[in-house]
Amino acid sequence: MNRVTIEVNGRVLAAEVAPRQHLGDFLREELLLTATHLGCEHGVCGACTVLIDGAPARSCIAFPAMLDGAKITTLEGLSDDPVTAELRAAFTAEHGLQCGFCTPGMLIMARDIVLRRPGADEEAIRHELAGNLCRCTGYVGIVRAVRAVAAARAGLPAEVTRGLPVPAPAYVSPLALPEAGALAPAGRAAPAAAPPSAPPPSVDEKSLETLKNPVRLEQRFTVPAGVGAVWDFFQRPEAVVACLPGARLVAPSDGTRFEAEMTVKLGPMQAAFRGAGTIAADAASYTGTLRGQGVDSRSASRVQAELVYRLEPAGVATAVHVDIAYALQGPLAQMSRGAIARDLAGRLTVAFAQNLAAALAGAGAPAAPAPLDGGGLLLAMVKDWLGRLFRRRG
Repeated sequence: MNRVTIEVNGRVLAAEVAPRQHLGDFLREELLLTATHLGCEHGVCGACTVLIDGAPARSCIAFPAMLDGAKITTLEGLSDDPVTAELRAAFTAEHGLQCGFCTPGMLIMARDIVLRRPGADEEAIRHELAGNLCRCTGYVGIVRAVRAVAAARAGLPAEVTRGLPVPAPAYVSPLALPEAGALAPAGRAAPAAAPPSAPPPSVDEKSLETLKNPVRLEQRFTVPAGVGAVWDFFQRPEAVVACLPGARLVAPSDGTRFEAEMTVKLGPMQAAFRGAGTIAADAASYTGTLRGQGVDSRSASRVQAELVYRLEPAGVATAVHVDIAYALQGPLAQMSRGAIARDLAGRLTVAFAQNLAAALAGAGAPAAPAPLDGGGLLLAMVKDWLGRLFRRRG
């Protein structure tokens, strides 16, 4: 058992919790806060959404043992919240619920949307609600209800709920960046227009000192080139980024800083993380570090990452060791699963290694790499799993 101190709906509690007990069960079984509904218990349906430190999160894949000091808010804790009251009235007026099972998670997510994006249009609302599933309504009444409240708040300033400022939707004009090196998302263009050029993002060392609850993984691969050639290649950011599926530099690098964008496609959904980072290298030990952060302008999801690489001679080849740590915040983080993320990252590394080997052999990396297709990688994972299963049974 683990002893933790957490705040739930404004009440500070000290409790003994089992390491494997998820937050949804803790809230329902231990605290009798049954407005938190449990559906898939795989972090997919969104019925169990609560606020953790002010940000929407799946309680079925969060664990109290890892939340010491956190502030949890359930729908019961929003009973006197004026924004939630507006949403409840709008859901009633627009017939935004039938069985009501998804409604608590919908209300919590809807509250976050109208606070961060007052005046959000239907397209933005549907994108934001993509992680909350409903089997009854067809979403029409839900979207109308959220849009009504968002429209009523169109003249109000956006509120920060996820650790970074998200301005009210201004889909044509670029958005100014906040101070102190924090990244703000670039504005999204109107559907018929090309996206505008965003101001150059910036990054500083202080903002990248630590990652909160990062996913960590290690990868090792070998490329058929000498360590000197591989080292020289790693000192060219534009060449290295070109080997990464879906990534590109958006401005020339001076060798110590970079600005880049990475596009990830998940079936019909696509996210483009744009941001900046720093580069450090030690030629004596053949080691280097890349730190960066980026924002997807549509969902306001934010990613921070650190990559440390080390090169070792392996005869006429070179062994490349890569240690990666990253943290994802925002709507896309709600869909993140540790095992899948690690497998996808491993397959991404394989693709990077193949492109790197081709570039070192003179074939060159793709001039315009396609978006990283998570759906295709997931299908490959399933095929591999089935292959291993039948091999074991054979």
